[in-house]
Formats: sequence, C-alpha cells, structure tokens
Amino acid sequence: MSNRSWFFASQGKQQGPYPEAQLREFIANGTVTAETLVWSEGMAGWEKAGDVPGLLAGASGPPSIAQGGGPPVIAGGYGGGALSIDFGILEFTWRSIVVLIGLLFIIPTPWVLVWYLKWIVTCVHVPGRPNLTFTGSASTVAVWYFGSIVLAIAVALTGVQWLNNLMSIVQFVLYWLLIKWLVANLASGGQPLGLSFSGSFWAYLGWNILVVLAIITIIGWAWVEVAQLRWLCRNIQGTRREVVFTGTGLEFLWRSIVAVLACLFIIPIPWMYRWMMRWLASQTVLAERGTQANA
Repeated sequence: MSNRSWFFASQGKQQGPYPEAQLREFIANGTVTAETLVWSEGMAGWEKAGDVPGLLAGASGPPSIAQGGGPPVIAGGYGGGALSIDFGILEFTWRSIVVLIGLLFIIPTPWVLVWYLKWIVTCVHVPGRPNLTFTGSASTVAVWYFGSIVLAIAVALTGVQWLNNLMSIVQFVLYWLLIKWLVANLASGGQPLGLSFSGSFWAYLGWNILVVLAIITIIGWAWVEVAQLRWLCRNIQGTRREVVFTGTGLEFLWRSIVAVLACLFIIPIPWMYRWMMRWLASQTVLAERGTQANA
C-alpha cells in the first residue's frame, strides 16, 4: 500500500493526490481523521479513513481487488456505490449571496451561474472518479440567456397573448438545454467524462406538467419528483455503470417538509440545503448495467 496515491476531502473540496507517506503525516497531525473521506485507485468509492483497513490502525492492508481492475459488486447488485457531497456552510453562504446579487443585476447571471457550478461540482464525490470538475463556459449560457431576454421583450411588444404563453415553453427548452449542457461538461482528473443526456424535451416537459398537476394531491408531487429524478438519471449516457436514484417518495416528502419549515426561520437555510443535497447524493447510486434498483 506504500506506493499508492491518495485523495481526501477537506471542507467540501478534494485534496490530492498525495503519496501514502504524506497522507500518514496528515493523519499524524490531525488534518485527516477517522471521519475524513479518502479515496485511492482500486477502491469502490470514497470511504471514511477509519473504515480503511490498515490506514489508521496499522492493520495488514485492505482487501484484495478483483482481477480486471473493476470495482467489486456489493450487495443489491450495485457495482460503484453512492455519490456523496460535502461543503462548508460559510463558503456556501457567501457564494450563494454572490449568486443572488448577480441575478439581481441580470447581466452577470451567466458568469455567476457557471462560477457557482464549477465550485459545487468539485464538492461532489463520485466512486472511482476523483477530482470531479465542471468545464462549461459562461459564453454558452450567455447566448441562451440574453437570447431569451430579447425574445421575451419582442413578444411583449407584439401584445399577442398566445405568443406570451409560448414563452413558458421557451423557458422549459432552456432548462432542458441546461441539463444537457451540464452533463456534457463534467470531467474527472482534467479529462472529459464523455457523458450525455438523452432524455427528450417533450418527456422533460411532460414530467414537469405532471409535477404541477400532482400538487393538487397535496403530497403526490413527492412521488412524481422521485420518478422524474429516476428518469433523469436513467437518461445519463456514456457511463460504464448505470446511474440509479434509489430514494422513495415518502423520504422525499418528509425531508422536504422539514426543510421548508426550517427555512421559514431564514438562518437554517444553508444547513437545510446541505442536508437535502447530502441525501439526494446518497440516493444516487452507480450500478452495474442490467441491475434494477428497488423502488
């Protein structure tokens, strides 16, 4: 294990790679603790340092890796494990304030949006994919964003009602394009992942209409949201493993209610946001192709 390079998560950011000797120095001085998430080539996913055999306790070493270099298949048929996300509350707060200011001034919106995405993506830990980054350019968003503003102004000047209604469709087109753009610009270790989103616009529009209609059921929207998340994950293409969302509608419902009630007090907002993001990430699993997640 002495020749391995290691990554670890600190304050929501991935650090490394470091040789094992340096990692042990971090352990000795308290920078890396038993609760710190670590990853090294051959591991199925990020694990707490205290759960890695031999890393903290001086045991003989981790279990052997299966031949072929692929991650072992764990219970339930999942071959990669769940995603995770972590970030500091203070950093999230000031970055969110900057984004809100950018949105208020309208023109900076594409730039602050990309700036924020580049940060939040680095906070996501994907099994077997260290140093996740986002490579999208603000110029792409700027074209869509300012184009939609010009179109909205032109439609408003015409005074034609049905054209105003058509602008709602245009907004959904932009959201759909943003999803495709976001997925296509994910990279790991400086190399593009080559992912794509294959879900059609009309299916995306249908899901959103269904969510709106489900609101009249008071609680049914949570199950529809979960179903939509599963559809979104299912349409991420270009991965060796399948992306599966395993959360349930009931879990989504009660967590959303708690988060909304807490956010009414304003101050808990960053904590609630991180709490929900951590849950959503933990329910997003990389599974071997052909396996089915339990609903």
